[in-house]
Amino acid sequence: MAVIEVTKENFEAEVLRSEIPVLADFNADWCGPCRTMRPMLDELAEEQSAYKIVSINIDDEDELAEEYDVSSIPCLVVFRGGEEADRSVGLISKDSIAALMEE
Repeated sequence: MAVIEVTKENFEAEVLRSEIPVLADFNADWCGPCRTMRPMLDELAEEQSAYKIVSINIDDEDELAEEYDVSSIPCLVVFRGGEEADRSVGLISKDSIAALMEE
């Protein structure tokens, strides 16, 4: 499964109502660490099916960023059953991303 681009319009369906856990990547095109992390997220999305990975551009979706108190990026937020379960801010390794989802 590929990384899914999420907007305010499809956030509820893709994230809050998801039957499997969701890793939401809050990012921006101008963010170097975000661009570094994207290939790792793409790989993880293709390698596993236990959870889905979504990408949220904070410049386009500033209301979602504000609603979820995202003040620094990259910011990975884990949602389970429609609720925030965990969070990581800053560039982390592929193994650390996978571990975040397994907790």
